Amino acid sequence: MDISKIKANEIDTVYGFKIGNSNAPVKVVEFVNLSCPYCKKWYDISKDLLAKYVEEGKVERIIKLYNKETPHLKKGGVIHHYLDYSDSKAALEEMDYFYENQNDWGNLSSLDEIAAYAEGKRGLKVQANTKEIEGIIEEAVRANVELVPTVFIGQEIFDEHITVSELKTLIENKLK
Repeated sequence: MDISKIKANEIDTVYGFKIGNSNAPVKVVEFVNLSCPYCKKWYDISKDLLAKYVEEGKVERIIKLYNKETPHLKKGGVIHHYLDYSDSKAALEEMDYFYENQNDWGNLSSLDEIAAYAEGKRGLKVQANTKEIEGIIEEAVRANVELVPTVFIGQEIFDEHITVSELKTLIENKLK
């Protein structure tokens, strides 16, 4: 991933699902889309390590579901409208489900079928989260975040290619 045009100083913690203690010394800001297979890879490799740091109060995750106009990523955008920004814990459980079942709903042919899946399989309802979704898009445009996943820890920028060991080292160095 070419990070030369990304402006890490434009990234903030205003919008997104906040997981963990807001006073945690390390903030991990993740721009992802639930229908992106590379985001699923990032989510799967980082999940256990980040959960450990969150539980210890050392890391706060800010997960920014980024609606993109790419046909495949529009599918994730449908699901993003069903997650409740006022309940980050429940939203994280839904993210677990939607990443785990990405092939099932992601292979549906229409956006209406994906909405019906969210409603029928998960009992979800469309949320009034337009402000958050638009805020995340505006922030991504300001910061030149074009690809998902794009992950920030301070000025460090990376994607799904980071290893668990590299992620752990990066967090530990920020904690020092």
